[in-house]
Amino acid sequence: MTTEVRRQAAPAEPGQIIEMAWDPITRIVGSLGIYTKIDFKKRQVVECYSTSSIFRGYSIFLKGKDPRDAHFITSRICGICGDNHATCSVYAQNMAYGVKPPALGEWILNLGEAAEYMFDHNIFQENLVGVDFCEQMVRETNPGVWELAQKTEAPHAKDHGYRTIADIMRALNPFTGEFYREALQMSRLTREKFCLMEGRHVHPSTLYPGGVGTVATVQLFTDYLVRLMKYVEFMKKVVPLHDDLFDFFYQALPGYEKVGQRRVLLGCWGSFQDPEVCDYDYRTMEKWGRAMFVTPGVVVDGELVTTSLVDINLGIRILLGSSYYEDWENERTFVDRDPLGNPVDQRHPWNQTTIPKPQKRDFKGKYSWVMSPRWYDKRTGQYLALDTGGGPLARLWVTALAGLVDLGGYIKATGHSVKIRLPKTALKPEVEFEWKIPKWSNALERDRARSYFQAYAAAVALYCVEKALAEIRAGRTKTWSDFTVPKEAIGCGFHEAVRGVLSHHLVIEDGKIANYHPYPPTPWNASVRDIYGTPGPYEDAVQNTPIFEENGPDKFKGIDIMRAVRSFDPCLPCGVHMYLGDGKELQVVHSPTFGRVP
Repeated sequence: MTTEVRRQAAPAEPGQIIEMAWDPITRIVGSLGIYTKIDFKKRQVVECYSTSSIFRGYSIFLKGKDPRDAHFITSRICGICGDNHATCSVYAQNMAYGVKPPALGEWILNLGEAAEYMFDHNIFQENLVGVDFCEQMVRETNPGVWELAQKTEAPHAKDHGYRTIADIMRALNPFTGEFYREALQMSRLTREKFCLMEGRHVHPSTLYPGGVGTVATVQLFTDYLVRLMKYVEFMKKVVPLHDDLFDFFYQALPGYEKVGQRRVLLGCWGSFQDPEVCDYDYRTMEKWGRAMFVTPGVVVDGELVTTSLVDINLGIRILLGSSYYEDWENERTFVDRDPLGNPVDQRHPWNQTTIPKPQKRDFKGKYSWVMSPRWYDKRTGQYLALDTGGGPLARLWVTALAGLVDLGGYIKATGHSVKIRLPKTALKPEVEFEWKIPKWSNALERDRARSYFQAYAAAVALYCVEKALAEIRAGRTKTWSDFTVPKEAIGCGFHEAVRGVLSHHLVIEDGKIANYHPYPPTPWNASVRDIYGTPGPYEDAVQNTPIFEENGPDKFKGIDIMRAVRSFDPCLPCGVHMYLGDGKELQVVHSPTFGRVP
């Protein structure tokens, strides 16, 4: 149930500080390694390094390609959130081509992305990270907590059906737990919803610049809605169940708020375009960015410092630090000013040149293929190691503080919370959930936000279905707008992948891609120590995390560390890249008799 732990006594204070590594971290995609030093006398992690040993090269082999292929290629960055990449690439292309999709095309795309959020958060929360809180895991790591769970009544038992916290934990047991199996069935419905809108999961076949190729009919949206309402009913069980579970951990283990806690440095790039406002013009990007149904923004120490996509874009810096690359400071500048005339930094993705430099791992020097994206806070002159809170925490936090979202009675951002209304379903009455800004940015609150955002995505989908059906009934059934590819152009797309911030930065020269850099959530969260020595979010969240596990060093599972890391919803394919140099030509020679019938 956990990755094999490698143990080695550190030279200093033998018997107290022990080196332990989890490589690879299990129940995620990709090759994430976490290397730590743990002081078992103080019950605390004293040092942490986040590593990835795989290099891929999308920014390299996209050069020279037809820009219209970018979303099909970048979709293959990940087999989990490939559609998020395709969507973000299409947003960047729409800007570069100067094309605005018809409203119906946008509603369809929004419904596809809502289905993706529902699918991915559901399967990760209930079937992957949920295992960290199941009976088997808690019995192995905290027998005392298990004993207390059996005696603790679940406050929302009438909503989710489990009388005690122990009953919830049993229901989360992999493959045998009732709730675990129910969630697997729900993941099938969510994938079906996605395929109705975008043709194929996870690499869309009907998504293009200018709109979608989906044939829009009343039947299409009815089929989606039937599945959506089953999910809505499921959410009325999911949210109170996780509230009870996570609140119990605060009660059972005083001080558990410190697990995975870091400074509140949250980034959200916004999600779900409003076709009545969005025209993909960079010069109006602030306006249509603030009209998104998830508000873009940056939160620093609880303060919302911006909701401007222009500020967000111009503040992105790619620092190298402890990653295996050569600097590109002396390489060419592709974009010196944005369409509004603002200067663009050499370390912005528009100007980045990827120069891989493989070498031996050295924790005092270079130790990972993941770079160090940072956001430059012009108020303070600091390069901030923003994290995404696993995606939902940042999305809800920014949206709540901004107070801009008000979706037809389904969602209301209040300035301090987000209210989510789910209508009456077959077996359950109408419900309103309210996610309130928490005291901490920590492991439990990242996980809690994931449940609330599943309900949020369902509510957005209900709103978008209504809007899409209104378009059809009005006879506006066009889903795609024509365009031409310019000889010279730049574009940027901003979106939220399931795990958080996603941006694609595109430069077109002579009708071909001259530069292209996608920046998903994992490079932000899994980033390494930068040139200023600032650790990345995984590293920062694990360092100083207290150890509550009852096992000693000889049987240590590292469950508190795993909960801290997995709360970010790691997905390493998006963080690392693979490159084969100039490539090799393969020739396959068939025998002349191959395949002949005797």
